[in-house]
Amino acid sequence: MRGLVYSRPGYGKSTPRPRGQRWKPDYLHRQAYEVLPRLLDDQAVRDPVWLYGHSDGGSIALLFAARFPSRTAGVIAAAPHWFVEDVAIEGIERTRTAYLEGGLRERLARFHDDVDSAFHGWHDIWTDPAFRSWNIAGDIASIAAPVLAIQGIDDEYGTLEQVRGIGRLVKGAKVLELAACGHSPHRDQVRAVIGACVEFVGSRR
Repeated sequence: MRGLVYSRPGYGKSTPRPRGQRWKPDYLHRQAYEVLPRLLDDQAVRDPVWLYGHSDGGSIALLFAARFPSRTAGVIAAAPHWFVEDVAIEGIERTRTAYLEGGLRERLARFHDDVDSAFHGWHDIWTDPAFRSWNIAGDIASIAAPVLAIQGIDDEYGTLEQVRGIGRLVKGAKVLELAACGHSPHRDQVRAVIGACVEFVGSRR
C-alpha cells in the first residue's frame, strides 16, 4: 500500500497558525470536511483511502468517514475522542505545566517549526469552556466503513469510554484496549499496534 503522511496546519513543518488566531469548537469538523478532502484532491488521490489518525487525527478520520463514505475504505483511530471528559482537561492542564516548566517545549520543538503554535492551538481550544460540550456521537453513527478504535488503558487524556462508545455507536466497529499503554499506542505498544493494523486492513482487502 502507498502512504500519504501529513502534518495539519499549525503542526510539524506545515503553515503555523496566524499569530493570535484561536481555533473554534468546530476545528476538527473543518479539518475533516475541508482540509483533508482538499489535500486528497491536491494530491490526486481518487481511490477510497484507509485513514490512520491519532488523538485529534482519529476524530478527524471518523468525521471524514461519516461525511465522505465513498472516499473511505476504512478507519483506524488511535486514542480518538468523540466527547470531552474531565480527565482530558485535567491531563491537558498537567501537560501545560510540563510545557512551561518541565522541558516539554524543548522536546516538542524537535518536531514542530513553530512549537508554540502547535501547543497553544491544541491547549487553548480544549480548555475553552465553549468546547466542553463538543460531542460527535451524532456525526459518526452513520459510518459504514470498517473501523478499528485503539486506546491504551492508561491513556492520560481519556477513559476507555472513548473507544467503547465508538464500538457502540459505529456498526461493526472493533475495539482494541492495550495494557501498559498511554495516549500514544504507536509509541508505547509498537508491535501490538502494527500487528492489529496489518490484520485489520488485510482481512478487508
